[in-house]
Amino acid sequence: MKQAILITAYKDFNHLEEIIKFFDENFELYIHIDKKSNVSAIQLSRFQSYLQVKLISQKYKVNWGGINHLKSILYLSEQALKNPLNSYFHLISGQDYPIKKASYFRSFFDNKKEEHIEFFSIPNSGLNGNGGLERIEYFNFYDILNAKISYQNRLIKSIINLQKKLNFKRSISLKMPKIYGGSTWWSLSRDCLSYVVEFTKLNAFVLRRFNHTLCSEEFYFQTVIMNSIFSKKVVGNNLRYIDWHARNGSEPAFLDNSDYEKLIKSDAFFARKIGNTHSIGLMNKIKTFTLNK
Repeated sequence: MKQAILITAYKDFNHLEEIIKFFDENFELYIHIDKKSNVSAIQLSRFQSYLQVKLISQKYKVNWGGINHLKSILYLSEQALKNPLNSYFHLISGQDYPIKKASYFRSFFDNKKEEHIEFFSIPNSGLNGNGGLERIEYFNFYDILNAKISYQNRLIKSIINLQKKLNFKRSISLKMPKIYGGSTWWSLSRDCLSYVVEFTKLNAFVLRRFNHTLCSEEFYFQTVIMNSIFSKKVVGNNLRYIDWHARNGSEPAFLDNSDYEKLIKSDAFFARKIGNTHSIGLMNKIKTFTLNK
């Protein structure tokens, strides 16, 4: 049996290659790169030269916050499921890195039936914006406008504020399942991921309702899974090491040497964010640890 690594990336392609090189023939990698990313044909060809890489796609233009990130994840999931030998599936970003040895991945996840995905009910008192409902009830035009461009981000916010002033809210149909949220990143069994993909085909209205939702990938998988029989198998720990404090110019933080001991001692299998100059020393330590047979 094999494990599939699903990766959504848009930059730091040297780091992406480091992720690829970590995994051996017991894994298959399925990668989506933002269609608007500046990745060269030479880089793409180099990625495709690795036998463990089964797919490199630029199917979608992915704006931060828009639904195309979710669509790219569903696409990778569907492609990875085509190989019946893939028994467990891990979704990561191009700014993650494994922090357990490959042999431990195999011993831990082979024949595993638990679902590692973070979840909480929506509305949630710990979330801003009416417990997270504002992200669903208002039109958030992140696919149409690019929030990384300052004037377009201001326009997105202005449109949301106008909806609030007009007391306008999008209704949530009673046909919709109860909504849950959580972290984008997960590790799921074949049976569970197959269920999500099949549910999506049979209930297209649910995916459509998440159009113009801010970061719909932080709702969709949780909502589908927690309203299914697989909810009984869900472990709330998604096995990711993330520091959500602002540090090293980013929130969540770019990890550095100060994170090494906590990271290695954790039960996490992946760490993020890694990929800028702050992480160079940490990456060297992690590689020494994980690649030491």
